[in-house]
Amino acid sequence: MQADRSPGARGKGTAVQIRNARLRGREGLVDIAVGDGRITSIRPAAVAPADGGQSDRTTASADFDAAGRLVSPQFVENHIHLDYAKTAGVPRDNASGTLFEAIDIWRDRKAQGLQHHDRIKDNARAAALSAASHGVGYVRTHVDVTDPDLTAFYALRELKEEIAAWCSLQIVAFPQNGIYAFDGGDALVDRALSEGADVVGGIPHLEPSWSDGERSVAFLFDLAEKHEALVDIHCDEIDDPQSRFVDVMAAEARARGLHGRVTVSHAVAMAYYAPGYLARLLPKLVEADLGFAIAPNENLQLQGRGFGPPTPRGVAPVRDLVEWGLPVAFCQDSMEDPWYPMGAGDPVRNLDAGLHVAHLLTTDHLDAALDFITVSPARNLGLEDYGIREGAHADLLVLDAQTDREVVREHPDVLLSLHRGVEVFRQEPRTRTWSTQVGNTTVEERTES
Repeated sequence: MQADRSPGARGKGTAVQIRNARLRGREGLVDIAVGDGRITSIRPAAVAPADGGQSDRTTASADFDAAGRLVSPQFVENHIHLDYAKTAGVPRDNASGTLFEAIDIWRDRKAQGLQHHDRIKDNARAAALSAASHGVGYVRTHVDVTDPDLTAFYALRELKEEIAAWCSLQIVAFPQNGIYAFDGGDALVDRALSEGADVVGGIPHLEPSWSDGERSVAFLFDLAEKHEALVDIHCDEIDDPQSRFVDVMAAEARARGLHGRVTVSHAVAMAYYAPGYLARLLPKLVEADLGFAIAPNENLQLQGRGFGPPTPRGVAPVRDLVEWGLPVAFCQDSMEDPWYPMGAGDPVRNLDAGLHVAHLLTTDHLDAALDFITVSPARNLGLEDYGIREGAHADLLVLDAQTDREVVREHPDVLLSLHRGVEVFRQEPRTRTWSTQVGNTTVEERTES
C-alpha cells in the first residue's frame, strides 16, 4: 500500500486509537486514545496481536493497530538552518570543506543577491517535509538575520504559519556574520525578536575579538530578558582550545537566573579542552542547567581539517555531558548547503552517528537512545505537554521496531505520524520475499517485514 504522506491529509484530528502499542520503559502493550489533539487515555491493550507483533496495522476508521510496535513521541529537531537548505554549490562549492569557507560562500551568496523570499520558503518547506517524513514534528530553525531586509526571516515566519498543522517551528534570530563583526547586527537581532522570532541566537567566536565575543554574549542575554525569549547560541564551533565562550554563557545564565532556558549549540572546542579545565567547567554547566545541541555528522565533516594524524574528531565530549546529567540533543544542522552537502532531516541517522562518535554504544545508553532526539531536545525547546502520558499533546509516532536499540540498528520506517492529534501520514510496513534458487526450483521462501 502506498504511503499517504500529504501532511494532515486525513484532516483535523478526530478521535483515534492506537491499539497494541509498545511504550518505552513499560511492560505489556497498551491502547492509546486520542481526542481533541491530546492523549485522553493509556490503558492495557484489550486484545493482544495474535502473531506477537507482525500483523497488519490498518483497521476500520482512523484507528491504527501498532501490533506490538514501538510508539514514541514525535522526533524533535533541535538545530537546523532551513533558510540554507538546498543551496549547496551556489554560488560555488566549498572546496576546502571548512566551516569558514562555508561562511564566506554564504556572505558572497547574499552579496550577489541570490537570496529570494519565495526560493527560500520553497526550499525550507521541502526540507521540513523531508524531516516530517522521518517523524519530526518540532523544529528549531536558526535563520540568518544579518541582512538589512531580513529576507530569510520573513520567509520563515510565513512558513511557520503555513505548516503549523503538521510541524511546529521555532525561529532563532541568528546573526550568521556576527553582531559586531557585521555592521548593525545587534539591531537586526533585536528587530527580528520584536517581529516574532522565538529564540535569541549568536556566534561569539566569529566576533572580531575575545572581548567582542564576551560582550556579544552579554548583549544576547540582555535581549533574552527584554523579549522573554529562550537562548540558543552557536558557541565555540572552532578547533581552538582557547575558545571558551561556553564558560561565559554558563556565567550569564547563572547570574540572570535563566536556568533551563539556554542551549549551547556545537561546543566543538570542548573536544580540545585540557582535562583539568573540563573538570572545572562541567559543574558550572550543571549549575547553569544548560542544554546542548550537537551535530555529529556535520562537525565530523567540518572540523579537524588542517591537522596531521591523528586527526581530531571535533565533536563535543557528549559522554561527559551525559554523565553529568546535562540534556544533549543530536541534530541535523544542514541539508544540502555550503556547510554540509548531505542531510535528509532524518534524526535517526544523526542519533546513530552521535552514539558512535561519543562512544555511547553501551546497554544503558542504547536502551534510552531515543532520548537524544525526543526528551532532551524537547526540554531544550521548552516544549510543554510533550511525551506519552494522559493529557499530553498527541504528537505520536508508530515505528517499525520494538526497542530503542532496534531503532538505532535498523533505521525503521515511521508507519504513523500524528501532530497534535492530526494525522500527518501513515504507511504500510515494507515486506521482502527472500528466495533461495537451485536451478529453477525454489527451495526456501519466507516473507519478513
